[in-house]
Amino acid sequence: MSDFFTPFSENDAAGIIRDCAERGVALSIAGGRTRIGFGNAVAATSSLRSTSLSGIVAYNPAEMVLTAKAGTHVSEIQAALDANGQMMAFEPADHRGVMGTSGEPTIGGVFASNASGPRRLTAGAARDHLLGVRFVNGHGEVVKAGGRVMKNVTGLDLVKLMAGSFGTLGFLTEVTFKVWPQPKTSATIVLSGLDDAEATAAMAAAMALPVEVSGAAHLPESVRGRFLHGALADGPATVLRLEGLPASVSVRVEKLIAAMSRFGPVTHLDAEQTGLLWREIRDVKPYADGTPRPLWRVSVAPSQGHQLVAALRLEAGIDAFYDWQGGLVWMRMEADPEAEILRRYIKALGGGHAVLVRASDAARSAVAAFEPLAPAVALLSQRVKAKLDPRGIFNPGKMG
Repeated sequence: MSDFFTPFSENDAAGIIRDCAERGVALSIAGGRTRIGFGNAVAATSSLRSTSLSGIVAYNPAEMVLTAKAGTHVSEIQAALDANGQMMAFEPADHRGVMGTSGEPTIGGVFASNASGPRRLTAGAARDHLLGVRFVNGHGEVVKAGGRVMKNVTGLDLVKLMAGSFGTLGFLTEVTFKVWPQPKTSATIVLSGLDDAEATAAMAAAMALPVEVSGAAHLPESVRGRFLHGALADGPATVLRLEGLPASVSVRVEKLIAAMSRFGPVTHLDAEQTGLLWREIRDVKPYADGTPRPLWRVSVAPSQGHQLVAALRLEAGIDAFYDWQGGLVWMRMEADPEAEILRRYIKALGGGHAVLVRASDAARSAVAAFEPLAPAVALLSQRVKAKLDPRGIFNPGKMG
């Protein structure tokens, strides 16, 4: 990078961006750079980082709303929430392990990547918790959208648009989001020995019960031993999480065990083991292997995930496990990304999308990391990009 900018204020950032826009200087937009490998390579010689825009701006636990500057470390926000018995319900993943990066994840990076963990299937994605943003557009103008009150829908579409835009539409300077109370305790039911199809049926049955399952994942035998230091029972593990008040969780555990026993042997984990297991699922621990082997994050209908994996195994070497009741497939390829085959099967099974999270530089240069958009959606995206970043200086090439 020929230039490295770390503005200390929003006005500083606006001035830098205006100058770069006037000179046609492209910028690599980043926070803590812990997800820097996501997407395609960025065609930029200068970098703009939010790390000096740090600190919690406003947080009243009674309101369950927090505002922070974009470069604030996630760990700082988590510490403030822990002290008040609250949490980010969407469980933002820490991708340092699978990406082989260091440094500290930032809250701006969480929302820019829409990082959403296992509770996504009941609590929604990161973007669903985002209430307001401040950012600098490609004109060097400060834009404010949304606000601290959930009923305030001003600029709501723009707020959602920034979530998951990976720094291609603007430079985030501040985010406001809702938080939830932490559950008092948790437990996990473990079904052992189910194949992928049987596990899909079991997870669907569990989610249909009135027991409020907040996490449903299937860990095939190829990955099972990499969770909880190998402490899970032998055989593939289908895991179902319950959270809430101790008395409620105890009753619901009994009901869920009784209902799930027809699928196979059942055991359960205590709150400490549950916390560790779901953090490891969230952070994709089996594939934090220190290699550049291609890693895909595939989203399909929950009933289709195991069919996709079975079809792909006929043509490519892959390893996989399932979150979100089977609708999120973390898929590591043994050699090439096999993007054409993967996307062909996704289309044949009714649609979805695949994001290449990790790959070698050569593979990233040859493969579209994000799912190609339908023509009408692509045209709309181009118009939005032209409006917010007319000179195309923000992360050019990252999303296509």
